[in-house]
Amino acid sequence: MPKLVSHLHLPVQHGSDRILMAMKRGYTAMEYKSIIRKLRAVRPDISLSSDFIVGFPGETEEDFGKMMKLIDDVGYDASFSFIFSPRPGTPAANLADDTPHELKLRRLQQLQAAVEQNVRAIGASRVGTVQRILVEGPSRKNPHELMGRTECNRIVNFDAGPNGARLIGQMLDVHITEALPHSLRGRVTVEAVEALA
Repeated sequence: MPKLVSHLHLPVQHGSDRILMAMKRGYTAMEYKSIIRKLRAVRPDISLSSDFIVGFPGETEEDFGKMMKLIDDVGYDASFSFIFSPRPGTPAANLADDTPHELKLRRLQQLQAAVEQNVRAIGASRVGTVQRILVEGPSRKNPHELMGRTECNRIVNFDAGPNGARLIGQMLDVHITEALPHSLRGRVTVEAVEALA
């Protein structure tokens, strides 16, 4: 399926059908997972990110457990997760919210740690592979290196040599040599260098 990208941000918000209904989301966790299964059937290596809201009014430990199960089942590559805060003018702003902030914070940290563990595992699985990247420009941490993004939206930093500036905007094959917490390190393949010569 050539028109399906290798990275997709597909917000789910929660993994409990009860909370999803209270949020008026219009889908269940099973329907969401069915979409993921269909995507992975045609693109097994697709990288997924999502949004999560922790501590929605009425969230129980069981509800939170269902969200953590969804996270475990899907295996996200990134997430944007937040503690619920009432927004004026929304239906949720008037809901009773009796979950202590400390509990919400602990749940948020648990969720983020689970996603982070998966992010590291996915990064480690890329070591030793060749990834096609789009070179975007100088690395943020080392101006003598370049950075690019893989087709699944992972940042790769690499030494581009003295003529590196000509690589910006190019698609390159890079051999991944190391996985860091939120990026990869690599080296340009011999074939890529020869193709650019």
